[in-house]
Amino acid sequence: MTLATTDARDQILSFIKGRYPQVEIEPDQDIFQLGFVNSLFAMELVMFVEKTFGVTVPNDELRIDNFRTAEKMTELVGRLTAA
Repeated sequence: MTLATTDARDQILSFIKGRYPQVEIEPDQDIFQLGFVNSLFAMELVMFVEKTFGVTVPNDELRIDNFRTAEKMTELVGRLTAA
């Protein structure tokens, strides 16, 4: 994992933990399965990724699997910034 990738993952985790400070969330934990994500927070995650990393998430990448974990969101950011 590169420094940029680690930084992206840390920023994503920080955003999620900001919403749920009482819970320790690991990078590979499924935040949907844990019950932390409703439809509003899902949209906030998309907007956070786009604004923070200067990318646009195309419709074909707006899949729940890309947003289940901080690791998956980091992989998505990596793909979008490499494109």
